[in-house]
Amino acid sequence: MQPIKTKAQIRAELAADIAQYLVQGGEVADIPRGMSGFRDNTNPYSFQSESAPRQERTPLDEVMRTLDARKRGKLSVYKPKPKKRLITDDFGEPLRWVWVQDE
Repeated sequence: MQPIKTKAQIRAELAADIAQYLVQGGEVADIPRGMSGFRDNTNPYSFQSESAPRQERTPLDEVMRTLDARKRGKLSVYKPKPKKRLITDDFGEPLRWVWVQDE
């Protein structure tokens, strides 16, 4: 594992590289403010879509009303469980229990 270079070491390396370039006859040209190293002076990181322009959204109000109507019109899948009900005679005496499906 290589040790990580400090900022001071990186600065010293850059300064040495620049000094060596200048000693060998290299020149640093003045570049006008606002110029870029990219071709056509454009930013390659800016997002430029080449697809078709954005379309307007389609209103779905009528579609949603149709779907809601279908939901309300469907028969319920849920069926309630039968309940136990007491059958009594005319005097209120219990006779028997029966299972009744409430609807």
